[in-house]
Amino acid sequence: MPHNTTDTGTPERIFIKGNEAIAHGALAAGCRCYFGYPITPQNDIPEMMSYALPDAGGEFVQAESEVASANMLLGAAAAGIRALTSSSSPGISLMQEAISYMAGSELPGVIVNMNRGGPGLGDIGPSQGDYFQSVKGGGHGDYKLLVLAPATCQECYDMMVEAFDLAFKYRNPVMVLGDAIVGQMKEPVTPWKPAAVPATEAADWRLEGAKGRKPRLLKSLFLEDGALAGQNRHLQAKYAAMQAEAGAESFLTDDAELIVVAYGSIGRIAKSAIRKLRAQGHKVGLVRPQTLFPFPGTLLRGLAEQGKHFLTIEHNCGQMVEDVRLSIRGIVDSAFYGHMPGEMPGSDDFLAPILDAMGGK
Repeated sequence: MPHNTTDTGTPERIFIKGNEAIAHGALAAGCRCYFGYPITPQNDIPEMMSYALPDAGGEFVQAESEVASANMLLGAAAAGIRALTSSSSPGISLMQEAISYMAGSELPGVIVNMNRGGPGLGDIGPSQGDYFQSVKGGGHGDYKLLVLAPATCQECYDMMVEAFDLAFKYRNPVMVLGDAIVGQMKEPVTPWKPAAVPATEAADWRLEGAKGRKPRLLKSLFLEDGALAGQNRHLQAKYAAMQAEAGAESFLTDDAELIVVAYGSIGRIAKSAIRKLRAQGHKVGLVRPQTLFPFPGTLLRGLAEQGKHFLTIEHNCGQMVEDVRLSIRGIVDSAFYGHMPGEMPGSDDFLAPILDAMGGK
């Protein structure tokens, strides 16, 4: 991928928060509309977009609510515009009706959720309690979002570019799922500019006026006999095609006896714990899903067929572990360790659970 460079030809690096990297990545990807409503811990995203987007030739709107934000996203998407909204857990819950409408109407848009603790108002600290909502379809009906899970500030930037490309490739909403750790930590990021958005993107379906041609119709309402069934078959075939986008980081899995499966910030913390245990001679590796839908189940099943054992670690009471177990069913089970939302985890918190899963070695 091409990167911005200084006069000396060295890639430029900037020191920013994950939330800021989200905004930088969206702008680089050609995002030209942002709609949102403030909520901690993602407020750096609308704050940055409010001053950067107009300079990029775009529009920033602080909506009156998260419900309004999501419906504004729907409208911009119908016009074929690269548009973004962001929020945190309770706000994302309010967006679910519009997100379902977008999926049913096959509209591309990007939604960022910097997950906070729950249920209810919970707290403003990190959590992974929104996994089910994100990957199983939090609204009504049979639909799927593509869901990307960054663990670094660089991935926040990179995955935003990928999110917009995937949204238009599949004409489907894409969610980037982080948490308070990912959003608030600061790291060096190397910005880069993707290929220019093609002028013909969405040209054959976007709503842009019908002068000189037949009108186009974007809808999620199918009342004719058999029409909804046909639309659902079409959507399910599209979701199956999305399996080609599944991705994950594999770390020291070749000789590992135990595979830890963890995503996002917890995958990163687990990686530190694994380094400590490797230094003590324990053969443990990591699979960190970078796409939560599609889930990298084929990778996990291949490792299970090699005779490896599994431990899923999450910052919740047990959600992704169900997808891990489905991926390796009939071969082996996965142990589970859930670090409770409301407590900030560190790498030492994972040492004992990993050793227990290895049989107390």
